[in-house]
Amino acid sequence: MDKLAIYGGEKFRKQPFPPRTPYGEEDFLQVKEALESQDLFYTAGNKVAGFEKAFADTYGVKHCYTCSSGTASLHMAVAALDPEPGGEVITAPVTDFGTIAGLIFQGLIPVFADWMPDALNMDPKSVEAKITPKTCAIIVVHLFGNPCDMDAILDIARRHDLPVIEDCCQAYLTYYKGRLCGTIGDIGCFSMQMSKHLPTGEGGCVITDNERYASRMCLFRDKGWENRERFGPRAYSFLGTNYRMNELTAAVAISQLNKLEHTVSSMRALALELKNLLADEPSLIAAPSLEGADASYWLFPIIVKTGDAELFAKALQAEGVPFGYGYTGKPIYLCMEALTAKRTFGTSGYPFVSEFRDGETAYAEGLCPVAERQLKQLICFRIFENWTREDIADVAGAVKKVARNLA
Repeated sequence: MDKLAIYGGEKFRKQPFPPRTPYGEEDFLQVKEALESQDLFYTAGNKVAGFEKAFADTYGVKHCYTCSSGTASLHMAVAALDPEPGGEVITAPVTDFGTIAGLIFQGLIPVFADWMPDALNMDPKSVEAKITPKTCAIIVVHLFGNPCDMDAILDIARRHDLPVIEDCCQAYLTYYKGRLCGTIGDIGCFSMQMSKHLPTGEGGCVITDNERYASRMCLFRDKGWENRERFGPRAYSFLGTNYRMNELTAAVAISQLNKLEHTVSSMRALALELKNLLADEPSLIAAPSLEGADASYWLFPIIVKTGDAELFAKALQAEGVPFGYGYTGKPIYLCMEALTAKRTFGTSGYPFVSEFRDGETAYAEGLCPVAERQLKQLICFRIFENWTREDIADVAGAVKKVARNLA
């Protein structure tokens, strides 16, 4: 058996993997058109409006509105519900700060549902167990581009009369039983940050078929300004903020949307090949997914069932395959001081300490035991759309080498 590189053996992968190169001539032409207009504000040109229509058509929905980030998209979605302060929103324990930020700014309390074992996604049983009379919404997070159990979650939501927001920031063109994630719940939220399937550097958008939610999101991103198109006395209909996208970002978004199907299908095909190559490794669960799920593989996760996952990741790095250990390291409720230490608005502790809340809101170890345990078993890897089957064969070979040596 070959000696592991971490212990002085020869590296399995000797050359670097190809870097992602998402931009080309089409992007340059779109940006040039935007600049030549001499006005990059979203109401003046056709790039923002053009992208919104094209994205809505891609997803088969009535409304799409752009914004400045994925964080902004989730804040817009929560604000569209117009919830009362002190309300609770159930969401995933392993996610980005962006999923949570809008809740706190709207005076809401994040409540965390645990993962299903060996699924790396929200457990519908845990979601239902966390519902209280204060619950006002559910935010599902399709982590790594892997869909949650939407049938079960929608059943729970409808029985309890709760709106469902889908965090699709890692899940472009992701399908659950033939339906596009983002169209299954009430509102879908997307990020265009540089690492995403559709990269503009920064940006986001929301989609919905609900007319009331659409109207509120459109206004909320533009300070609640109702009569922007008319000169004269202004009318700001409710508390909003400035989450607008500009024409330059939208120009890149248009060209990237034209490439999106190829980007996702390429990543998916390569990831499925890697998953198949690793299927016979008994110590690993490679990229788990539910029946009927068609993931988009923003990351390729592996659960290391036996042994030291951190050592496994370090051994793979030494072999020339840059896996990371533990993803976020800890669930969001243990690594975000706005939650752990209530560092929010001055020393107030709002919204956790307020006239709208009874008792203490505590976030501590043991809150979501499955997620806490399986983060420590998790290693992750990024596959890009410009890679080849030979690149994937090298990843699989390195993983097998490490798995069998460490076993």
